[in-house]
Amino acid sequence: MIRVFVKFFIKDYENIHDASVRQAYGMLGGGLGIACNLILFLAKLIAGIMTGAISIMADAFNNLSDAGSSIVTLIGFKLAGKPADKEHPFGHGRMEYLAGLFISAAIMLVGWQLGTSSIDKILHPEEVTYRMLSIIILIGSVLVKFWMASYNRYLGNKIQSATMKATAMDSLSDCIATTAVLLSIAIGYFTDLQVDGIAGLIVSIFIFIAGINAMKDTVQPLLGQAPDAEFVKGIERVVMSHSAIVGIHDMMVHDYGPGRVMVSLHAEIPVEMDFMEAHDIIDDIEMDIKNEFQCDITIHMDPVVLEDEKTNQMRERVKGIVESVENDLTMHDFRMTTGPLRTNLIFDVVVPYDSKKTDKEIKEEITEQVSQIGENYYARVQIDKG
Repeated sequence: MIRVFVKFFIKDYENIHDASVRQAYGMLGGGLGIACNLILFLAKLIAGIMTGAISIMADAFNNLSDAGSSIVTLIGFKLAGKPADKEHPFGHGRMEYLAGLFISAAIMLVGWQLGTSSIDKILHPEEVTYRMLSIIILIGSVLVKFWMASYNRYLGNKIQSATMKATAMDSLSDCIATTAVLLSIAIGYFTDLQVDGIAGLIVSIFIFIAGINAMKDTVQPLLGQAPDAEFVKGIERVVMSHSAIVGIHDMMVHDYGPGRVMVSLHAEIPVEMDFMEAHDIIDDIEMDIKNEFQCDITIHMDPVVLEDEKTNQMRERVKGIVESVENDLTMHDFRMTTGPLRTNLIFDVVVPYDSKKTDKEIKEEITEQVSQIGENYYARVQIDKG
């Protein structure tokens, strides 16, 4: 059904990399969320008043908070779609992450408040009147929430939206929470046990956990999480598909919000290559990457010596030294400058973030081993993290 909504309400729905189309997906998801959650809130509120069950009332106000979250989602996508301006030259894409952060905080607040109310109901239990209408409403709620989880997951995966994926997770937790309320009704109906407050507490816990998980998904890109591995491999594939490129390094990916990614990297080219030819090749690579990955990219050319036998032999020797210090170390940008008094070996070493040795220890070990090549050999090591 969600595909029918997408085709009906979103013009050019296949062009998901277009900012306006992506915004339309977010607006559709938010609008459906508001409508469904308001209907569920009113239905459960009536059921809760009729029965006096705190668990049903808790579930009702959970849906009301979800409706508010959907409104924030709408606002977030609307603001995120604003074009770049003087104060925000990279656009407003991160507003979507901020909207997700607000949603997760609201979910946690609702969970906390409902938890305290449920604990009070456990300490001071009241008789609950169970009606068939309330059971029908709750079963219908589970089905609606499951559909909402499905369409939010679909839309979130379609446009790679952390906010919509968080909403899908929240809807799934609502399914579990409402199922817990149904179980409490069944236990209360067939026994004399007063489990309404316990069920309300279980609902509040699910709501709070959903808020924590949603917050993780929205905080990570704000903090600057590592880029997607498949995205990085794809960039490397396109660059290395050009035969003139010897190697690449120092790739950096900056995420300014969905659809607003900036990439920079260094591409190694033979020093003998004509400068204008190399420049044209780099321009072609940048255009290929922009078209395939819908991102901005800047490539820096690094000339490398390939035809000098002495330099090549020394490069392989230093590479062996670097790898002997730690297996996962890699080297790039090797240069050798020879003067009347010394020979400088200049290169960068990429150190994994989980390396057991410190950058200082690695640099000292490499420098020491390079000095043993000859009396006048000196290492000039630049440490990169990766």
